[in-house]
Amino acid sequence: MSERVFIIGPGHVGRGLFRAFRASDVEVVGLHGKRPSGVTTSSGALPVEMAGANVIIVCVRDPQIDEAMDELIAAAKSGLVERGTVVLHTSAIAEPEGLTALSAAGFPGGTFHPLVPFSDPEVAAELLRKGWVGIDGENAARSASRRLAGHVGARTVDIPPGKKAAYHAAAVISSNFPVVLASVAGHLLHDIGIADSSAYQAVESLMAGALANMKHALPDDALTGPVVRGDAETVKKHLSALRGHGAASEVYRALSAAAAEIAEKRGTDPRKLAAVGAVIRSHAK
Repeated sequence: MSERVFIIGPGHVGRGLFRAFRASDVEVVGLHGKRPSGVTTSSGALPVEMAGANVIIVCVRDPQIDEAMDELIAAAKSGLVERGTVVLHTSAIAEPEGLTALSAAGFPGGTFHPLVPFSDPEVAAELLRKGWVGIDGENAARSASRRLAGHVGARTVDIPPGKKAAYHAAAVISSNFPVVLASVAGHLLHDIGIADSSAYQAVESLMAGALANMKHALPDDALTGPVVRGDAETVKKHLSALRGHGAASEVYRALSAAAAEIAEKRGTDPRKLAAVGAVIRSHAK
C-alpha cells in the first residue's frame, strides 16, 4: 500500500516528519497548523486536502491532542475523512480518548513516536534515517507505522500495552539525561579552573567513546570505572572532592549506586561492592 500522509501540527516534529517523508518519496498531501511556520501550511479549519490522505499524523503538543482529535471526529462525521484512514499521533505518553472513539468509528488509531530529538527539524529528518520509532495501536495502524518508518530508513519498537509512561521515561533517560550529564561534567571542570573550550570538548570526546563502546557490547558489559572494579577508595576520593559542587555530587552518588547494581550482575567481588555502597551512603546528605 502506498501511504498518502496528512500532518496536523507544523511544529518541530511535524516539520521534521514533513521533510523526512518528502525526502523518502512518501506523498505528503498537506501540513496543517493554526500558526504560521517556515513551511507552507494550511491554517484554520481542517482543509479538504485531508480527504486525499490514507494516514493522518497528529503532531501537536500533548495538551492540544484532545482538541485535534475532536476536530478529526467532526471531520469524520462530515465525511471529510474516509473510513479506514489510519490516525496516528506522535506523543510518547498520551493515550487520547478521541483516538479510541475514532478507532471505534472505523479509523484505526495508534502511536508513531520518533525516538529522535526534534530541536532542529532538518537534522531530525537525517537522524530518523538511522533511528527508531515507538509504535502501538490497532494492527492496521501498526502496519502503516512500520511502512512509514521503513520508507524513511527507521526501525520500529512495539510499545507494550499500558507501558507508555515507562517507555517514555526510558526515552527521556536516553535522550535528555546524557545532555544533563555533559552539562554537569563540563561545569565541574569549569569550576576547578579548566577553560570551557577544553572542558566541553573533553566531555564530548569521553561520551562519544562510551557510545562507541556500546556498538560492540551491551551497556552492562561496556561499563568501566571505579565502581565496576569495586574501587571504594577512588569513589571516596571523588565524593570528597565533589563536596560543594551541588548537582555533580548528587549525580555521582545516584549513578554510582546504579553502577553498583550492574557491577553485581557482572560478578564484581561482593565485599568490594559492599565497601563501595558504604562509601556512597556515608556521603549522602
